[in-house]
Amino acid sequence: MFDKPALTQTPIADPLARRWSGRAYDPARPVEPEKLAALLEAARWSPSCFGDQPWRYLIWDRLGDPERWRRAFDCLVEGNRGWAIHAPVLMLACADRQFADGRPNRWGQYDTGAASMSLSVEATALGLMVHQMGGYDPAKIRAEFAIPERYDCMAMLTLGYQLPESQIPEDLKAREYAARSRRPLGESFFVGDWDRPYA
Repeated sequence: MFDKPALTQTPIADPLARRWSGRAYDPARPVEPEKLAALLEAARWSPSCFGDQPWRYLIWDRLGDPERWRRAFDCLVEGNRGWAIHAPVLMLACADRQFADGRPNRWGQYDTGAASMSLSVEATALGLMVHQMGGYDPAKIRAEFAIPERYDCMAMLTLGYQLPESQIPEDLKAREYAARSRRPLGESFFVGDWDRPYA
């Protein structure tokens, strides 16, 4: 697996710097059950408002249950299908709009995003690759898998191992090797007043 570590303005923890959203998956290499369990455990221990844990994940394993995996795959937009077809695992992150006691939970989506980030960082630490996607049909996947209305369908995720660098197809190389970038700290982080740059 080749690395594309972030060019940070200050050093950060290695799994955070190394996490990136690759697309070149090894279609023949399954995700070990113990590694998948570790990813889910990382998500389970994410912070949430009142400890309510509003996230729910649907998981589809292409090698273990190809029929359901294909139904989930068919919910992706065409632009994602070309590379996601090789991912051995697809997932859907859903956020509960209500707390366990029935009150509205406006932080459910925020907390679910935190759980997905924890899952992604754990994947990086274990040598796996996660790519989160908004490019899918939420209404179709809700109907296909009978997702209750109180849950918002958030991101779909691909999970698997990266192809060896020598086997990455030409049509993916430009995207896989593209430089990573982020806005400078001062454009997104403010001190004391809005638009007063941190640095």
